[in-house]
Amino acid sequence: MVTQHLQNRVDPWGQLRTVASRGTRMGNRGILHNDANQIVRPWKHKRWVTCMLEFKQIKRPKPFSRGNYSELFFLDEATAFAAGHRPCGDCQKARHLDFKEKWLAANVDAQLRSALSMDDVDIVLHAERCVRGGGKTRFAATLGELPKGTMFEFDAAAFLVTAAGYLPWSFDGYGPAKRIDGATAVTVLTPASIVRAFEQGFVALVHASAGLDDPAAVASAQKNPS
Repeated sequence: MVTQHLQNRVDPWGQLRTVASRGTRMGNRGILHNDANQIVRPWKHKRWVTCMLEFKQIKRPKPFSRGNYSELFFLDEATAFAAGHRPCGDCQKARHLDFKEKWLAANVDAQLRSALSMDDVDIVLHAERCVRGGGKTRFAATLGELPKGTMFEFDAAAFLVTAAGYLPWSFDGYGPAKRIDGATAVTVLTPASIVRAFEQGFVALVHASAGLDDPAAVASAQKNPS
């Protein structure tokens, strides 16, 4: 029997792909599929979140079930950030609050921070991550200036900035570090305000294939549905 995979694996460009590889994070942009389980829109709302695969033993219906949001999956949190998603406030409350604190500190004047909600943050992120029709918003930067956790495009491939070097991304994990001159101008995939949050000290969780020594920065691989 041939397994039919859904178009719900997200790459660093924010595009939805049909692949067999599993990820370590789930995501939500609203109901994107029709009754035939086909993707018919790139997003439904501006609250793009990243979720844990398991939370309080909650059993969700089969993915792409009628009337339920379209479950999306990411290799890791760094990939989700590059696509423009941020931590969910329900299944990752502490991480959600930490991200909001670092994001506001990095992007908003101190006297204005208390008045801003996460919906306000989502409006900014939406403008930074996509264009009408589903395209990706990107910006140019010098590679050596990018903080760890940032993803960028180079030679038509996506790379992750880490302390161990620049790691090529794939749906299955990261490859060996590639030598790239730090003075190289690259196209950044991670939204600019999230990059600034990384500079403020927020650490993106990455797939174990990145080989990081710090377990707190490594996203654990879990089994997820199709």
